[in-house]
Amino acid sequence: MDLLWTPWRYRYVSSRSPVECIFCELLGRPREEDARNLILSRRSHIYLILNRYPYTSGHMMVVLNRHVSDLEHSDPAELKELIDAAREVEGVLRRTYAPDGFNIGFNIGKSAGAGVAGHLHLHIVPRWIGDSNFVSVIGETRMIPEDLSSAFDRLAPHFQD
Repeated sequence: MDLLWTPWRYRYVSSRSPVECIFCELLGRPREEDARNLILSRRSHIYLILNRYPYTSGHMMVVLNRHVSDLEHSDPAELKELIDAAREVEGVLRRTYAPDGFNIGFNIGKSAGAGVAGHLHLHIVPRWIGDSNFVSVIGETRMIPEDLSSAFDRLAPHFQD
C-alpha cells in the first residue's frame, strides 16, 4: 500500500468535533467566517463553496441550504437556483481558469461516491487535457498547482453577494 503523508491536514481533522453534517455546520457559521470556510456566496436556497480537497484547481460545489439527500426531495425553487448557480460557476471558472472542459455532477448516496451522502451538492470540476499525468495514474496522487486561499482570492470577486 502506498502512503501519502499530509501532516498539514491533521490539524483540520483533529480539531473538529464530530458533526452530523458538515454542510449544515458550515452554513450555520457566521458570515464573517465565510472566507476561512471557503464559502464564496450565500443565496436563498444554495451556497457556493470551494472543495477543501479538490481534484483540480477551482473545484467548486453548489450546496443546497436545506438538508435534503436527493433531487427527488428537493423543491423546484431549490433546483432552479442550484442549476442557475452551476451555470454561473461554469462561466466564471471558464473565464478565470480557461479549462478545456468540466466534470459537473451529483454523487447521490454513499455507494455513488458521495462524501457527504445526506446533503445534496453539485460538483463543478474544471478539467484540462493532460491533467491526468503519470503521477495521478501510476502514483495515485493528484497534484494541485494552486493553494485554496489563492483560488478563493481569485474567485471571490466574481461572487459578491
